Amino acid sequence: MAAAFLPATSLRLTPYSTLRFLSFFPISNASHSLLRPLRRRVLPLFEAFPANSRRRYFCTAVSESLGSGEGKKVDNYEKQFGSKVGEFRKKLKIAEVKGGADEGLSRVGQSLNIMGWVRTLRSQSSVTFIEINDGSCLSNLQCVLNSDAEGYDQVESGSILTGASVSVQGTIVASQGTKQKVELKVEKIILVGKCDSSYPIQKKRVSREFLRTKAHLRPRTNTFGAVARVRNTLAYATHKFFQESGFVWVASPIITASDCEGAGEQFCVTTLIPSSHENTNTSIDAIPKTKGGLIDWSQDFFGKPAFLTVSGQLNGETYATALSDVYTFGPTFRAENSNTSRHLAEFWMIEPELAFADLDDDMACATAYLQYVVKYVLDNCKEDMEFFDTWIEKGIIRRLSDVAEKEFLQLGYTDAIELLLKANKKFDFPVKWGLDLQSEHERYITEEAFGGRPVIIRDYPKEIKAFYMRENDDGKTVAAMDMLVPRVRLR
Repeated sequence: MAAAFLPATSLRLTPYSTLRFLSFFPISNASHSLLRPLRRRVLPLFEAFPANSRRRYFCTAVSESLGSGEGKKVDNYEKQFGSKVGEFRKKLKIAEVKGGADEGLSRVGQSLNIMGWVRTLRSQSSVTFIEINDGSCLSNLQCVLNSDAEGYDQVESGSILTGASVSVQGTIVASQGTKQKVELKVEKIILVGKCDSSYPIQKKRVSREFLRTKAHLRPRTNTFGAVARVRNTLAYATHKFFQESGFVWVASPIITASDCEGAGEQFCVTTLIPSSHENTNTSIDAIPKTKGGLIDWSQDFFGKPAFLTVSGQLNGETYATALSDVYTFGPTFRAENSNTSRHLAEFWMIEPELAFADLDDDMACATAYLQYVVKYVLDNCKEDMEFFDTWIEKGIIRRLSDVAEKEFLQLGYTDAIELLLKANKKFDFPVKWGLDLQSEHERYITEEAFGGRPVIIRDYPKEIKAFYMRENDDGKTVAAMDMLVPRVRLR
């Protein structure tokens, strides 16, 4: 309504789907007296449009000048106290400088400014070499400082140490060393943040056990930095795949009263127990109870028991009945007291829900998604994946390439049992129709029977699957599937 008191000095016709907004203003009201001439000028123009065009246009009165009064007051405030917000500009990162097939040679001669953290520092006579990393990639940028560089005194005095944050300005030149194609000849260095000499993340590799005690610093290590970048790429590729496939992302709640999986292994969320660290040793007698001695949940925050979600499936299913194809992607929590690599207390889960689809569509979607994200990571995180292949798990690139390139096979549960029974191999767990497959059975199927190819096991006995699985025509099995990838199992 603010435009109601502005003098109309020009008219603009704008495509829009709306009604005659001017008719909504009560002209009899004195505060709208300025609208009378506006209405007399605009409505005839509006009425001049054919009836089928009026719904596609509306008339807007635009003031060319605020004139006097409130307008001048705003202008004065703006001149005396305000200033415009600056334009956001993307920072130049090391990944951009050293990226590309030429590893940065195309930038030789360019002047630029890089900000990051000192990884290593070494001096040779009047020249100092500082390697800087800004987290955008695994590689460091070697910076060469002569004694005439502005700010070099901070290097000589020992103010700039490993771990310090700095801003360097200079020119990209071809490197004389063999470890990198380009380096930065520094003209100016600024110490942004000092680092204590006891900084524990040095050039020498440290154990993961040690890094668990330095959680606030471990993202600066090569391993955790690479993990963060790859996980970021996986999350981006996940949304990219489903969005391009016509899915709608659904944000499922983290705190819920539902036990989606029905396993009862949930983390409870309550305010009945003091939530501050100082009061965690409160006696159990302080928890409110009913007359029968049970916990009085009516005094809790939600008035009833609440838990961390174990799955967003229920929410996804309800939205799928309205939006067709949807997916949830977020954190889930399981209070499973197990220390195996297949059980996590907290993890992120992707749960697509497809409307008007069958098990074949489900398998095709799962296969397409997995191959898409694996290929996306291999194409866009080459440096990080090479680091993993060298230092974390040899052969990981080859195995993932097989997943991205090889065709997936599908195998009925009954056929899988028959295959295992005929195998010339002794298993620790029994192989019998009606029992779930164990890890050793799955490894044999993918790694030995099918030579490292991903396999989908389908049509499981209904007794070992959830009640909501669709029953097949045989009355014994249900339309369920597990995707087996060599050394990994995906459900």
